[in-house]
Amino acid sequence: MATVDRYPVTQKYLMTRNQALNFPIDFFKGNFKKNDVYGVVIDIPMPGNVLSTMVCFINGAANLYFNNGGEYTGASQKYRTLVQAAHNLVAVSNTLLSKCEKTTKFDLPRGRVHNVFLLTKSGIYKTEFAPGLIPEDQPEKRSVYVLYQKVLSELRNCQLKDELANKKINN
Repeated sequence: MATVDRYPVTQKYLMTRNQALNFPIDFFKGNFKKNDVYGVVIDIPMPGNVLSTMVCFINGAANLYFNNGGEYTGASQKYRTLVQAAHNLVAVSNTLLSKCEKTTKFDLPRGRVHNVFLLTKSGIYKTEFAPGLIPEDQPEKRSVYVLYQKVLSELRNCQLKDELANKKINN
């Protein structure tokens, strides 16, 4: 594993994260304006030197990728609650766009800060979240933070359901 900043990362993780950040809008049906958000990529530091990247798209797809090369994907094909949560996050992220800066740099986060990237036709926009420290005078950030926590919770619920289903199959 190569080390970037303080998080050890695999080549697979870096490649997958880069693919998510550069996912083409052409994949989605719809008449998107140049600043409509169609995808959200969030780097989420976790305890134990773990870095996860959550990727959500306007169609409700939601996946998690981990710096050790692990991933949890495909749940959106089975779980409607996850699709709805991911779609809501991306749709509401449009309100956050004015608080972001356009970027072409996709550095990994430092410390506990979450990187939030918004994908649009006109480019990629970035902001940072310091969890637990989002001021009340930033309702856009607070809304997006609550919604991406909801997606994370749904992903975890889906993962638990999959594990239970696999146990039933193997017993």
